[in-house]
Amino acid sequence: MQITAQNNSHMEVKQLSWSTSTKKVLDNLSFTIERGKFVGILGPNGVGKSSLLRCMYKYMSPDSGEVLFNNQNIKTISHKNFASKVAVVLQHTPIGFSMTARQLLATGLINQQKWWQPINHSAEKIEIDRVLSLVGLTSKADQIFESLSGGERQRLLIARALLQKPEILLLDEPTNHLDVGYQLEILTLIKSLEITVVATIHDLNLASAFCDKLLLLREGKLIKSGSPAQVLTPASIETIYGIKTEVDRHPHGCHPRVTYHFDGGRNAAV
Repeated sequence: MQITAQNNSHMEVKQLSWSTSTKKVLDNLSFTIERGKFVGILGPNGVGKSSLLRCMYKYMSPDSGEVLFNNQNIKTISHKNFASKVAVVLQHTPIGFSMTARQLLATGLINQQKWWQPINHSAEKIEIDRVLSLVGLTSKADQIFESLSGGERQRLLIARALLQKPEILLLDEPTNHLDVGYQLEILTLIKSLEITVVATIHDLNLASAFCDKLLLLREGKLIKSGSPAQVLTPASIETIYGIKTEVDRHPHGCHPRVTYHFDGGRNAAV
C-alpha cells in the first residue's frame, strides 16, 4: 500500500477517546503533529500520556475518533507497513539480554527480511554500523547489552528503532531514570535526527529546551498546545501541576525557563 502525504501534517489525532472499564483515560483529544517537528507531551502521572502514545502506534484502538498518518487512518494501514514508517521506543529497557549491542541491533532487521531472500550479512553489517555511529556507540558494538550504562542502553534502543529508517519516532519517557548528563545526551541525539519525533516528557525545562511544540494534558483532556512559550506559563503550570512558578527566558537560549517556588506543602517543587 502506498502512503503519500498531502500537506505538512505528518500525524493527526482527531476527537480521540479511550476508556478502561472504570475510567475515561483519553477524552476527545484533537491535535496535529507537523512534519519534522519535535513534539513533547506533558502532564502529571496518570493523565493518559502513555495511553495516547499506544493509540498513536496502533497498540490500542480508541473507543472513538481516529489517528491519521500522512492523511490516512492508521486502521487501514497494515501493521507491517505502519511499523516500517513509525518506530517506537518504550521507557523500560529490556532485561535478561545476554547478547552484544550488535546482536541486539540485528534483531531489529528481522522484520525487514523476506522469508524467501537469503540473509545479506554484508548489507546487514553496513546498516548496523551506520546506526551505531549515529548514536555514538561504535566502540560498544561487541559489549554485552546489560553491561552498558543506562544512557548507552537507551541510545542503543533508539538505534534499533532507527534501523527501520522511520518517518516518525515515538518515545515514552526517553529520559526516565537517567541522570541529567544522559538526559541531555539522549535529547540532543533525538533532536539531531531531523525526523518527526513525539515524546512524553516529565521535565518542563528539558521539554522547553528541546521541543518545538508541547501538548499539555490534564485528566485525559488536552488543555493547551503550542510553542513552549505559549504553553509553559505560570498559570497553566499551576493549573496542571498545582505548583507556583516563575517563567522567564533562559539565559543561554530563546526558550522559557521554569523556576519553582519552594514554599512547602502542596505547592513545593521537587
